[in-house]
Amino acid sequence: MKIKQQLAVVLMTLMSTATFAQEHIVEMLNNGDDGMMIFEPGYLKVEKGDTVKFLSTDMGHNSVSSYVPEGSAAWNGALNEEVVVTMEQEGVYIYKCTPHIALAMIGVIQVGSATNMDAANSAAKEMKSKFMMSQERLEGYLAQVK
Repeated sequence: MKIKQQLAVVLMTLMSTATFAQEHIVEMLNNGDDGMMIFEPGYLKVEKGDTVKFLSTDMGHNSVSSYVPEGSAAWNGALNEEVVVTMEQEGVYIYKCTPHIALAMIGVIQVGSATNMDAANSAAKEMKSKFMMSQERLEGYLAQVK
C-alpha cells in the first residue's frame, strides 16, 4: 500500500508541474509598438517549463536563437513558420529574425533568474555591430531584465 501512495504523490506532483506551465505568444511583425520589424513583445519574462510560441503574423520572418544560457537548446525556426520553444533552463535568451537582423529585429526572454546576465550583455555587444538601425532596441530589452 505504501508504494501506491508514493506513486500517487509522484504522479500528482508531475501533473501539477505541467498544469502550471504557461504558453506565451510572441508575434513576428513588420510594424508594432516598438517600430518596424519587431517581435512583440520584444522582452518577455517567463518561468522555467513555460513555452514560447512565435507566431508568423506577418510573412517574411523567422525566430532563431542568437544566445542561450549554457546547457540550453538552441532553436532555428524556418521562414514564415510558427516555432514553439520550451524554456527549460534559467537565464537570459536572445533571439533574432535572420532576414532582418540588420534592422535589429531581435528579442529577449528572461527565464526565472538572470543567472547569465554578464554573458548575455557580452553577446549583445557583438550582435549590435550587425544592426544598421534601432541599435538601442536590444539594450532597451536587456535593461528590463531584473
